[in-house]
Amino acid sequence: MHLVSSIVIATRESRLALWQAEHVQSLLTQRGRAVSLLGMTTKGDQILDRSLSKVGGKGLFVKELEVALEEGRADLAVHSLKDVPMDLPAGFSLGCVLEREDPRDALVSPQYADLDALPQGAVVGTSSLRRVVLLRALRPDLRIEPLRGNLDTRLRKLDEGQYDAIVLAAAGLKRLGLAERIRQVFDPSRMLPAAGQGALGIEVRSDRADLLALLEPLAHHGTWLAVSAERAVSRAMGGSCSMPLAAHATLDGAVLRLDAAWGDPQAAAPLVRGQAVATVTSLEQAASLGEQVAAQLRAGGAH
Repeated sequence: MHLVSSIVIATRESRLALWQAEHVQSLLTQRGRAVSLLGMTTKGDQILDRSLSKVGGKGLFVKELEVALEEGRADLAVHSLKDVPMDLPAGFSLGCVLEREDPRDALVSPQYADLDALPQGAVVGTSSLRRVVLLRALRPDLRIEPLRGNLDTRLRKLDEGQYDAIVLAAAGLKRLGLAERIRQVFDPSRMLPAAGQGALGIEVRSDRADLLALLEPLAHHGTWLAVSAERAVSRAMGGSCSMPLAAHATLDGAVLRLDAAWGDPQAAAPLVRGQAVATVTSLEQAASLGEQVAAQLRAGGAH
């Protein structure tokens, strides 16, 4: 077994990724560990002219970080959980899920107060197939255009007038102190979040028992149960992060409620929805709830 003296965190170099890595750095430093960051640029950061669903999905944001873990150049990688593929490669595991920030989607616009205030045919930017199908269900008249790049790049494109509004995760805006840019936070009943949205996951090599023990106190059990159910829906539906799929779970005591929705990006068909409620205490029970909801979606015609 390794002895953890100083810890290296592999991170992407966007402002949000650095905030996330520094957040974990500070939690570990408070526990008396020396922690440094290894900044890296991933494929997902480099390919900006095509949507992620066309070039391999969000796993493009984690591959280089995993190579650094494999080669021993880093001990941990901190990810936005919604960017983490549903099945990690052999030899890697999710060592910890931290307490979730706001999981909801937010509308950002220089001039319109909310989605309903957008004029007919307004241009809305998003790079997410999930947001495309959910926005289309709410406002079929809007022109939804692709939007790639890190958070600052997306906001700059909006401010340059390329879009009337854009939809982003509320969590990222809040973490970077940009909450004042939010015009509207969507209620999940209108716009269901992505699996894992707002939660941070820490990836380690599975053989690092020392790190798994070190991370245990940082884990937030309630968040981990909720995101396990959400990610299980996605895994059962084929596992791609670039699927037009929403899944959101809320925990009340030991009762987990899971809602999911799927839409066809090629057709103007209504959304397929699924929902289940169960008492859960383990990650396995949470995952089983996710599989039930995925079966409902498939029965409703989702594929």
